[in-house]
Amino acid sequence: MSEHVNKYTEYEARTKAVETLLYERGLITPAAVDRVVSYYENEIGPMGGAKVVAKSWVDPEYRKWLEEDATAAMASLGYAGEQAHHVVVCTLCSCYPWPVLGLPPAWYKSMEYRSRVVADPRGVLKRDFGFDIPDEVEVRVWDSSSEIRYIVIPERPAGTDGWSEEELTKLVSRDSIIGV
Repeated sequence: MSEHVNKYTEYEARTKAVETLLYERGLITPAAVDRVVSYYENEIGPMGGAKVVAKSWVDPEYRKWLEEDATAAMASLGYAGEQAHHVVVCTLCSCYPWPVLGLPPAWYKSMEYRSRVVADPRGVLKRDFGFDIPDEVEVRVWDSSSEIRYIVIPERPAGTDGWSEEELTKLVSRDSIIGV
């Protein structure tokens, strides 16, 4: 009699189980998952930042521009300029960054919220938070994990030029840095 050995960690096994259910119910396809994985491996992460850094090393004018207006300099390389609203969720609910955000709200951890925000983020933002996103603004949901965590950097409010870091800190809420 051979002993069964689980080759996955607890979280890998959970992920596999969820992935299998999503496949079986026709909610996603393996090809869609492959596209997302490829996007993260090849388009997101340090690759964009590496290109910005390398260009700043070889182009003194770009380096100066980057120091003076990083948003515009990075946009020139295709890393900005689109209008999007970002929402962070942890569908496994195992990786809420307590040291940065404090205790998670009960709704954030609920399975009902986690599944709804993935399926209908625009609707959840409107119904649950009274936040109506214009149609021309893309809504992106970022699923954090124990390996990858996200924080939403909200736009700086108009009229806050000259405010101190301490004054600006008071404007930022836990909900704003998870996108709700």
